[in-house]
Amino acid sequence: MRRPIPLIVSALVASLSVLPSASQQPSPHIDWIGDPSDAQPLVAEGQRPDPADFTPEELKELQRRFGVHGPQPALAQLFTAGLDHWQPLRNHTLSRIEALAPAIRREAKRSGINPMLLSAILFDEMQHAKPGEDSRFLVHSGLLQTHGPAQLGVEELMHQGLLPRDAGPEALQAAREELLDPERNVALLAGKMSRLSKALGIPSRHQLQASSSHRDAHWIATLAYLHNGKLDYPTRILRYMQDPALHGLIYGQKRRPLTPMI
Repeated sequence: MRRPIPLIVSALVASLSVLPSASQQPSPHIDWIGDPSDAQPLVAEGQRPDPADFTPEELKELQRRFGVHGPQPALAQLFTAGLDHWQPLRNHTLSRIEALAPAIRREAKRSGINPMLLSAILFDEMQHAKPGEDSRFLVHSGLLQTHGPAQLGVEELMHQGLLPRDAGPEALQAAREELLDPERNVALLAGKMSRLSKALGIPSRHQLQASSSHRDAHWIATLAYLHNGKLDYPTRILRYMQDPALHGLIYGQKRRPLTPMI
């Protein structure tokens, strides 16, 4: 008798249908990183390259300035896509985003960052978190380098001037505890996006809108790449930013049901 295929394997197989083939990969292009006044039209009107596509020159420059990692292994991409098709996990992640929605809106307003960018990053990091990442034992063991909903490291507090570079063991332990606080983690993520935006030359308080500007979409893709360091990550972030369920959690309003009249 044939045994049924486990749920997660089914999800992984199903995800194959959504992964682009080699013939569907976007062609390389040269975009801009830095002063927006240096930007020049690159293609004919009505034709836009994939905003999540980077040229070798861009990748080399990002590696030089920020030390990002490079491509994600194909098997890891397949596994990630499979998890995105597992509805119970998606529902659980959305419920966690809903709990953080007030903090997301507050920190987005404070920093001038698009709340959907924060939401998309949080959704991806929580959706694909490894089991046990929230365990304080593992966090303080030093085995994990990133912590909390946005998967930030103590180095981010150093980048933001909130932790000295020569911090001792007690200060590092306190920093890890800080990262485990969900709302504080959201605030630090907004700070990271603001810090990177400034480094890229994105105009201050300019709220990036992927749906209305190709330049903004490429900037968003660059911020996402710098956050995670994997080349498949920006495409997912741009997709999550258009997710109706996430939009509903951030921009929707709950209303009490009307009491029926007897």
